[in-house]
Amino acid sequence: QVQLVESGGGLVQAGGSLRLSCTASEDTFSRYFMGWFRQTPGKDREFVAGISWSGINIYYADSVKGRFTISRDNAKNTVYLQMNSLKPEDTSVYYCAAKLGLPTYSDMSDMREYDYWGQGTQVTVSS
Repeated sequence: QVQLVESGGGLVQAGGSLRLSCTASEDTFSRYFMGWFRQTPGKDREFVAGISWSGINIYYADSVKGRFTISRDNAKNTVYLQMNSLKPEDTSVYYCAAKLGLPTYSDMSDMREYDYWGQGTQVTVSS
């Protein structure tokens, strides 16, 4: 059982930046594909970014491309989401998720493909 703990959320003005962190409880962290999702009330949880165990394969939703950067440090069992040029529409609860192995391109945005989830961290962007 892998436990994921997110941190780094908060309130920021539009145009500002935040860095989210997600730390895993297991040293087998490097075996997992890691994803970031977000969800606002009344909407489905949507894929934001994903990164393979090696960090070589990285994917972004079109809505965040060029503004968000996902990275990982396997030595620290941690994945990051650097969020720049934040917009009010980025306001959401952000979740990290872990999937054993490498998902297909079509599967990585499907939350049902992930094995473990964090509890979420709130990001609020004021206009």
